[in-house]
Amino acid sequence: MDVSDLKGLTAEVKKRMDAHIEHVRRELGGIRTGRASVTILDTVHVEAYGSTVPLNQVASLSIPEPAMILAQPFDPSLMGTIEKAIRSSNLGLNPTNDGTIIRIPLPPLTEERRRELVKVIHRLAEEGRVAIRHARTEAIHKIKKTEHVSEDEKKHAEKDVQKVHDDHMKLVDDVVKRKEAEIMEV
Repeated sequence: MDVSDLKGLTAEVKKRMDAHIEHVRRELGGIRTGRASVTILDTVHVEAYGSTVPLNQVASLSIPEPAMILAQPFDPSLMGTIEKAIRSSNLGLNPTNDGTIIRIPLPPLTEERRRELVKVIHRLAEEGRVAIRHARTEAIHKIKKTEHVSEDEKKHAEKDVQKVHDDHMKLVDDVVKRKEAEIMEV
């Protein structure tokens, strides 16, 4: 490994940390606020055609009003299965169907439920932080193992990795603050 490999290692770590940030954003996007969002249903999987598939692959999802999601199955025979999957998803949703469309009203959040969601947000954020720290630790371990590179270059590469780590930790904090404010907003 030489100096250019160390720069490539820093770029690789940044890419991995960016992926962890995106994962945290996706996870937090699935946590519902008072407003309807189809990402709330990202975790819902439906038993269809002999396998388990995400809801958005068997139904068209739309938001006609702020507290309502509509799911229109591509195959009407899956209506009951989709309704059952949504009901059993632990999202606290109670869908109804009229034979062609499944209506999913979003109940208003109670103060207690908002606090529970904030705890979930913090847990998901901590998982993201752990993944980012793990990427940093692996990179620093690789840097220390490199040969044919001066100690100064190793220290410089470690500082670069630490800076990327710190920037990504700040991004996680920012995402969490925004989502927490969104949830606590009445």
